[in-house]
Amino acid sequence: MTGQLRIVVTGLIAQHPRLGGVAWDYLQYPVGLAGLGHDVYYLEDSGEWPYLNDPGPAGDWVAHDCTANLEHLEGVLSRFGLGDRWAYRYPVEPGARWFGLADSRRAEVLRTADLLINISGTLEHPERYRDAAVLAYVDSDPVFTQARIHLDPVFKARVDAHDLHFTFGERLSFGVAATGHSWLPTRQPILLDQWQTDDGAAREVFTTVMSWTSYEPLSFEGSVFAQKDVELLRFLDLPKRLESGLLEVALPPIHHEDWQSPPARRIDLEGRGNLASSTLSPQELLRAHGWGVTDATSVCATLDGYRTYLQDSYGEWSVAKNGYVQGQTGWFSGRSACYLAAGRPTIVQDTGFGDVLPVGEGLLSFSDEDGAVACIESVRADYGAHAAAARRLARDHFAAETVLSALIDQALGPSSLPSGTGGQVPPKGSAR
Repeated sequence: MTGQLRIVVTGLIAQHPRLGGVAWDYLQYPVGLAGLGHDVYYLEDSGEWPYLNDPGPAGDWVAHDCTANLEHLEGVLSRFGLGDRWAYRYPVEPGARWFGLADSRRAEVLRTADLLINISGTLEHPERYRDAAVLAYVDSDPVFTQARIHLDPVFKARVDAHDLHFTFGERLSFGVAATGHSWLPTRQPILLDQWQTDDGAAREVFTTVMSWTSYEPLSFEGSVFAQKDVELLRFLDLPKRLESGLLEVALPPIHHEDWQSPPARRIDLEGRGNLASSTLSPQELLRAHGWGVTDATSVCATLDGYRTYLQDSYGEWSVAKNGYVQGQTGWFSGRSACYLAAGRPTIVQDTGFGDVLPVGEGLLSFSDEDGAVACIESVRADYGAHAAAARRLARDHFAAETVLSALIDQALGPSSLPSGTGGQVPPKGSAR
C-alpha cells in the first residue's frame, strides 16, 4: 500500500524508564514508520502502574509521581522527532489521567487513524480504540500468548478485539494449539543506521541482556512453559569448557522468586539439586559457575547505554525462554537482531528460526552444551566472516523499512484480506 497513512503504535516505553532495550523494542516501530513517510503517533495505555526500581519505606513499588516516566518517554521520542506525538495514561487511582497530546487532539488522531498497531498487546482495553480503521495485534510472546488465550477469557477477549493478528512465531502452527485466529508472520523491525558499528576491536566477551524470569511459568495441556531460568540452568557449566571471562550476562538486580520454576523441576532437568534449589540469587549462582554478571539497570538503562553494551561485545550468546524452546515456533529476539545489525555474531538457542532465517554464518544456533561450544569456536576461528555475515543478515531480514512495509501491506492491502471480502477491511472486532 502506498501513500501517507495515519498510524498509532502502542508500547511500554514510559513503563520501563531504566530498561534501554525495552525502549528500543517499541521505539523502532514508530521511528521506522515515520521514516517511511507516515503520520505516526505513540500511545501508552497499558493499565499498569509505573513501578519504582526500589520500594519506598513502606515497601510500595508504585510510582505515585510519574514525572521520571514522562521525562524518559518524551526524551526518547524527541530524539527522533516525535516529541509532540505521544499520549500516556497514568493509571493509578486516585488521579489517573492522560499526558502528552491534548484530549481533543488524541481523540481526533484515534478517530482518523488508518491503522493502530498494538505491539505485544500492551493496550489494557483495545475495544476502546475501535475508532481506528484497522486494529492489529502483534504477538511478541508466541506459545505463551496462545496458551493464555485458552486459559484466560479476559485475555482472549482482548486479543479477539483486533482485526488482524501478527506474531513473531513465524512457524507458529508447528506445535501450538490453534486459537481461531489467523496468525500472520512478522519480525522485529530494526533501524539499521542506528546500529552501524565501527570495525574496531570489541572486548572478547560474548554477552546478552536478559531477565531470569519475566513472569510465572504457564501450565497448559500437560506442558509447563517456563522462563529462561530453566534453560540457563542447562548450560550452567558452560564457562568451564571455555576460556575464563568469555561469557557475560547483564541481569537486572531484582528477580521474583515466586516466578521461578519449582526447584524440583530444575533439579530434574540437570540433577543439580543442592545448588539449583539453594538460596543463591541468580547473580550469585552464575558467578559461582564462572559467568560474568553485570547490572543491566546500570549498563543498559538508556538507549545509548544499551546500544553501546551490544556494540562493545564480541557477539551474543543466549538461551531463550523455555516455552519458546518447547514450542519451536521460529521466535527470534529483537535484541539478537540488534546484535546482528551491529555486526556482532549471534549464537542463540534454537527455537526453530532456522526454517525462516539463514543459520551457520553470522547467526548460529545450538540445542545442547556441545553445540554451544562448537558455535563459539566457529565464531572465534573466523570472526571477520561471521561479523560481516551478521550485518548482511540484519540488512536482508530485519531492515525496518522492509519489515514495516510488509506489515502494512498485510494489514491494509487487498492481498491480506480473506476471500469474499471484496477487498474491504474486515469488520471491526472480527477475529479470523
